[in-house]
Amino acid sequence: MTIGVWGYLEEYHSEKDDILDAVETVFASGRLVMGPSVEAFEQEFAAFHGVGHCVGVDNGTNALVLGLRALGVERGDEVITVSNTAAPTVVAIDAVGARPVFVDVREEDHLMDVTAVEAAITDRTACIVPVHLYGQCVDMTALMSLADSRGIPVLEDCAQAHGARQHGRLAGTFGRAAAYSFYPTKVLGAYGDGGAVITDYPQVDAELRRLRYYGMERTYYVVQTPGHNSRLDEVQAEILRRKLGRLDAYIDGRCDIARRYREGLGDTPLVLPGQAVGNTHVYYVHVVRHPDRDQIIDELGRCGISLNISYPWPVHTMSGFRHLGVERGALPVTEHLAEQIFSLPMYPSLPPRDQDRVITELRRVLGAG
Repeated sequence: MTIGVWGYLEEYHSEKDDILDAVETVFASGRLVMGPSVEAFEQEFAAFHGVGHCVGVDNGTNALVLGLRALGVERGDEVITVSNTAAPTVVAIDAVGARPVFVDVREEDHLMDVTAVEAAITDRTACIVPVHLYGQCVDMTALMSLADSRGIPVLEDCAQAHGARQHGRLAGTFGRAAAYSFYPTKVLGAYGDGGAVITDYPQVDAELRRLRYYGMERTYYVVQTPGHNSRLDEVQAEILRRKLGRLDAYIDGRCDIARRYREGLGDTPLVLPGQAVGNTHVYYVHVVRHPDRDQIIDELGRCGISLNISYPWPVHTMSGFRHLGVERGALPVTEHLAEQIFSLPMYPSLPPRDQDRVITELRRVLGAG
């Protein structure tokens, strides 16, 4: 039997009754768009983070797009971020007409190297987008100190960090706003696309609500600011409401698997995930490193174990972003990591027997007994 990287089918089977009840609740209400489930989820997700506002949108990419627009990012501006991320982070910056400016990441945890940010700031820098990659936070104390001193707003990319903490504080609560994805594989995933932006700033909240609804405010057909059709689906909102109450359990399950991998693979040549001081890692993905990455993936694939790479191509090396003029070698740590990183199966419903099988086969391939 094949062991996959993602486990949403297993999750569905274990939560089927509640998921189908959520669907029936919405269908029976007759409110299929912008109804009580979206409103309730927004209130509950904001309360979970201890912030004043949450705006549900249709996907994580548009959460970034609308977040950037709500923070005043315009065509010709610059936005500082990283290339070691999922492409949507950079696609969103491009979508608002801004120019992505990349800084390198730290080898020990693959996160934005905050010490490189100040040198990347120019008089056109309109925003900084730290990516809380793989399930843990960028050094937000240092980043916010720099950003605040320069008057630059921060939009946190929390697509992979639902429930992650730094010194006890939740990801998404440091910057002016934070964008989330609820793609099915996420730590908090829907059964389709979905996203949200949280903020403690009423004016940002008001702008987000206009932007997700064509730019209209209160009166239909009256556009205040040209916007988007980016509404969170009512069914997905109701499902997310149910799953939000299980988020801590999902995180506990992921941390248990990470602990098991540490115990079973800690004496092998694999470089296991580094956790920054003060961080609580939620292990959206369990990323390891080895110079023979491709051979390991091939051999485990023949054993029926699927491994993933997050991400094999840094964004600045993609043909779609050639126009940025960032040459290979400009981000040496990012490029080096991309040659070695890969992800082990990681989802709360991964059975212990499958975890043991992954460990056993990896030890065999690595010659670790």
